[in-house]
Amino acid sequence: MKSRKFFAVFLLVSLLVAGVGSYYASSHPDGLEYVAAKTGFGDSAKDSATSDSPFADYGVKGVDNARLSGGLAGVVGTLTVLVLAGGLFLVVRRRSGDRTGDEA
Repeated sequence: MKSRKFFAVFLLVSLLVAGVGSYYASSHPDGLEYVAAKTGFGDSAKDSATSDSPFADYGVKGVDNARLSGGLAGVVGTLTVLVLAGGLFLVVRRRSGDRTGDEA
């Protein structure tokens, strides 16, 4: 029961940091673009192949409010990483459990 409470608090804090804290992280979220503009070669940059993706430029496509868009992108990114990491953990755990069963 303690581990469920820990994971619930961990999830809540992670989502709060991603959703709220991400807006305050930096006024120049992409350091490379910022340096390129400051040094004068920013105009030669080309858009990436993923520039039309739903989460391009640290926001959610179609959400006009910058704070909400960045927060949603942070929350979706955090949930994606947690789901992928949790799935990987379960796969590795099952495999290691199968090995210990063979040894007995």
